[in-house]
Amino acid sequence: MPISGERLRAAEAAFASDRIRWRSAAKALSPEIAVLESLYLNLGQHDALSDAEKALLAGAMTFERHFATGQDIVASGSRPTYSTLILDGLAARYKVLENGGRQFTSLQVSGDFVDLHAFLLKTMDHGIVALSPCHVMFADHSRLRTITEQAPHLTRLLWLDTLVDGAIHREWIVAMGRRSKTSHLAHLVCELFVRLQVVQRTNGMSFHLPLSQAELADVLGLSVVHMNRVIGALRKVGVVSWANHTVTILDWHRLQEIAEFDPTYLSMMREPR
Repeated sequence: MPISGERLRAAEAAFASDRIRWRSAAKALSPEIAVLESLYLNLGQHDALSDAEKALLAGAMTFERHFATGQDIVASGSRPTYSTLILDGLAARYKVLENGGRQFTSLQVSGDFVDLHAFLLKTMDHGIVALSPCHVMFADHSRLRTITEQAPHLTRLLWLDTLVDGAIHREWIVAMGRRSKTSHLAHLVCELFVRLQVVQRTNGMSFHLPLSQAELADVLGLSVVHMNRVIGALRKVGVVSWANHTVTILDWHRLQEIAEFDPTYLSMMREPR
């Protein structure tokens, strides 16, 4: 079914109204996106970054690498001496059971450190897998330690980044245990759209979601057959269009209602930290 321009404009207006209320800090980018711009946008949504702080972050990066879809970015049980930043792509934290069953515990987007917690925890108790081609950079732990010693405000923003990770995990636990599967998927769509919008990875009310139905089923803890029905349920009520890995939100407020989505847990208010 064609998506009417009027419906899209209504969805965009509804989201824009909410975004002003949340006071998200995402800003317009020039056509040539700076290499670390997604990180600056991600951290900058919470509080302003100074040029000196941006320089410290850039100086912490030691090398970059590209990962193919399905390739482990960080292996479970490893003891990394660096933390990994996603410049572009989609990745997931995951655990594997003895019977081979896999559960995704979070999705990581551009601008996310996927394993900043390993700076202190040392040993990874889960893996990070690329769900699309991923371009990443690595921040050396010794240089991150220098940041903690010399830049208290930047240190607090990096700390906050890990706290938001924890808040996302709590929302996922609630969704897995208590939400209906339709509400769970609606919540995931809302969360991903808001996070991707901050780092300029949306197109109007649409975003790219390069997950197979099997991978999406791993997120929601469903069979592939049940996953297809849940997507169909959201399509049926007219809140999303889902085709060729592109998700378009047609009715933002109704989608929020189905999801019971409140973005407070993402700490998108820009204020002194």
